[in-house]
This record gives sequence, C-alpha cells and structure tokens, in this order.
Amino acid sequence: MDMSQRTEIDLSEAATTFAALGSEQRLHVLRTLVRAGPDGLAIGELGARSGITGSTLTHHMKLLSAAGLVDQIKDGRRIICIAAAFERMQVMSQFLLKECCADSADGEGQDHG
Repeated sequence: MDMSQRTEIDLSEAATTFAALGSEQRLHVLRTLVRAGPDGLAIGELGARSGITGSTLTHHMKLLSAAGLVDQIKDGRRIICIAAAFERMQVMSQFLLKECCADSADGEGQDHG
C-alpha cells in the first residue's frame, strides 16, 4: 500500500525513517525542500540554499530518498529534488503522538490524531 494512503506504520519502519532524519545536515536539506514547496529545487539550487554540495549532498539525498521522504526527478539535464512526503511526515507525527499519555497517572490517554 502506498504510504500516502496509510495511517499507521510499524516500529521498524518508523525507526528507519527517523534514522534518516538523524543528521543536522539531512534535516536541513529536508527543511529546505519543504520551504521550496511542491515544485522542489534543482540539485544545484538545493546545494546553494542548504550550503551542502557535491558528494555530501548526494549522500544525504540518497538516504532521504531511501526513507521515502524526498523524490528526485530527472528533467532533461537537471535533477529536481522534491519533499514529496508530506503525508509520510504526518504519519510519523501520528506515530509519536498516538499513545500520548496512555500510561499517565489518571490512566486516560489523550487522542492527538
């Protein structure tokens, strides 16, 4: 099933996705793409805006792409990078908040999703 249609993920999948965000540089790259919106940025522009270029940017994009957080689309000679996983980011947030307060002293969890 496509992640955009899913509302829950398992612990292993969540760990893999959060691991991809476990770097300041990768998080900065993703935030730069989120700010750019649905049209994304050419890889050169992404490097200029994020301050991360060359093989380092390629490495980070590979990990973010493998985690399903970004897409790379070839447009002629350019590579366009897009934060195409807004739904996945929502699912990840829901994963964290799903059981909020479930073990609190009053025994009543709060639904945040």
